Amino acid sequence: MKGFGLLIRIVIAIALGITLGSFANDWFIRIFATFNDLFGNFLGFIIPLIILGFIIPGIGSLGKGAGKLLGLTAFIAYSSTVIAGIVAFFSAKIIYPNLLSQQSLQSFSDPTKALSSGFIEIEMPPPMGVMTALLLAFVLGLGIAAIKGDALYQLSLDVRDIIHLVIEKVIIPLLPFHIFGIFANMTAAGQVSTILSVFAKVFVMIIILHLLYLLVQYTLAGTLSKQNPVSMLKTMTPAYFTALGTQSSAATIPVTLKHSKKLKVREGIADFTVPLLANIHLSGSTITLVSCALAVLFLQGEVATFGSIFPFILMLGVTMIAAPGVPGGAVMAAIGLLESMLGFDSVMVSLMIALYLAQDSLGTACNVTGDGAITSITDSLSKNSKALNNKEGVV
Repeated sequence: MKGFGLLIRIVIAIALGITLGSFANDWFIRIFATFNDLFGNFLGFIIPLIILGFIIPGIGSLGKGAGKLLGLTAFIAYSSTVIAGIVAFFSAKIIYPNLLSQQSLQSFSDPTKALSSGFIEIEMPPPMGVMTALLLAFVLGLGIAAIKGDALYQLSLDVRDIIHLVIEKVIIPLLPFHIFGIFANMTAAGQVSTILSVFAKVFVMIIILHLLYLLVQYTLAGTLSKQNPVSMLKTMTPAYFTALGTQSSAATIPVTLKHSKKLKVREGIADFTVPLLANIHLSGSTITLVSCALAVLFLQGEVATFGSIFPFILMLGVTMIAAPGVPGGAVMAAIGLLESMLGFDSVMVSLMIALYLAQDSLGTACNVTGDGAITSITDSLSKNSKALNNKEGVV
């Protein structure tokens, strides 16, 4: 399946899982229940390392930027990400009761537990708890930024590269098999029709939210820069479609940078902000993650309150910083939060991964297209600062 993109592999895995699960016997399902058990244990082991590998260099790098411009850009990007999550929450609360009515499952059939314990069981205890990893990552990341610790920062980059390889070479290639097992089991349990119906409906809602949020971002950018928002958005469409194909904000940076400069943005501002925003501005991914998480909770009959989701959104905006430029990086970074803050179990996480990856390219496209708007907003606001009005536009 290496010749296919990740999205195609996920679709094939779901289709095969539904097909084989409709007539396969318990022994066949049990084989994949064993695989899912092992894979789920490995995910539990690697999650704290993913958190450390992403957040430490992500926060540490923020201390190596350009003073006021860095702070302004980071503040606008984080605010945009958090607002996107809030918009997704209230949209889901309003729409889901009608959109997903009569599609609530009180419990999922867990392929690692419902059928049997599997043929083999190997414990893989994580090196530390999720909250411990988060706190340690924040302390070390902020410490590196404060003391400008180049040696420790370089070490964190090496750890990030190792985790990047684990995700790219191990987790991502095995995900289709994991999802295959989940859907084969759900088909055998008679639950798959509900899941597919939810996939389709949530998919449409997320696309609409992405487009509306981009329109809001460019309306604000156009108002500040005295340009036509629709024309600005049209200028950035090559970045949008490039991201659809690459599924990576980092891989789309050259295209995003080229077209951001066409928005009458100072060249120095664009050169600094676009690469930074590729790592810290994740409004599209946040809309997708929050919408998918609420859909999974809705399926299980749980009611999510703003009080429980808002801290998740705030943490999500930080945890996804510097997620690797590989498909699924954002959801991998969010797994720890889903488990620790929203109470997701292994099957809920698996469904979350499947839902998210099916729409990953759309979230990435929204992220990078929004980067153009944030760059323009940063440029407009920074023009009033005497320190930023030098020839390059950068302190």
